[in-house]
Amino acid sequence: MQTKNSYYLPIDLTKVTKVAKEGIAHVGDLVHSIDYDAPEGTPVLAALEGEVIFVKDDSNIGGNEQRYENDGNFIEILHDNNEVSEYEHIKFQSAKVKVGDRVVIGQEIAGVGNTGWSECPHLHFMVYLKGSEYKTLEIRFE
Repeated sequence: MQTKNSYYLPIDLTKVTKVAKEGIAHVGDLVHSIDYDAPEGTPVLAALEGEVIFVKDDSNIGGNEQRYENDGNFIEILHDNNEVSEYEHIKFQSAKVKVGDRVVIGQEIAGVGNTGWSECPHLHFMVYLKGSEYKTLEIRFE
């Protein structure tokens, strides 16, 4: 299933060293996730206007093993059509938004990090319907 909304890129592609739609974490329900490898601290951008519904940026722990899975920092934004965009592995204490904030397209919300189950600094980006967490939708981009 595809998103009803059209999204903008959540990162400046000139800062990205690699884009990956396939990977160890992009199977099953996460098949439509996208990874953007970029230097730590690269701005993460709101891909669509909406309301911030969750922020975690209190972890500075990460590594290339599943035991780090719950240590990842992330932000969730609720959009029209009950779609949620999620931005994972953000840098420790880099969130520039808080729950309840309204964001606009292209607004900096955090910095790329390497927290949680992660082998290098990158942004893991995905969209799903609220209430169907981690059942990713194929993302339509502008």
